[in-house]
Amino acid sequence: MSRIPAPALLLGIAGLTPFVWAALLILGLSGGQEANLPPVLSGDGRLIMIRYGGIILPFMSGVLWGFATTATGGRAIAAYGLSVLPALWWFFMPGTGPVSALTNLATGFLAVLILDFFFQRWGLTPAWWMTLRIQLTVMVLACLAIGIWV
Repeated sequence: MSRIPAPALLLGIAGLTPFVWAALLILGLSGGQEANLPPVLSGDGRLIMIRYGGIILPFMSGVLWGFATTATGGRAIAAYGLSVLPALWWFFMPGTGPVSALTNLATGFLAVLILDFFFQRWGLTPAWWMTLRIQLTVMVLACLAIGIWV
């Protein structure tokens, strides 16, 4: 297992911020700080999670697409095909309300982690990729769970 590069780790953690903030809003632990923030960061934490998660899930398709560019032959065909699945999932399964949208996002992020594993096994990702992705995905899923069950 190799070390996660500092920029990747820092940007990954920064990418968690909207999920964590939204979870704090849902739990009522924001301390009233949302009154001093831009409107996009105040209000319903579930809506924040849905808006942000709906951007990040297709973004992860783009990351996988980038990895697919290093594949060849039949593996390239499979990698390109698999890389678009998270974006298509969100397009076709946005949910009909907050709970179903958050559940579908959670399903999508879990599926991306499974796809990450395959891409890693195929040698398409950096050596540190799964270490980072597991940590980030656990945090995202924990935040989404708060949105679903609280």
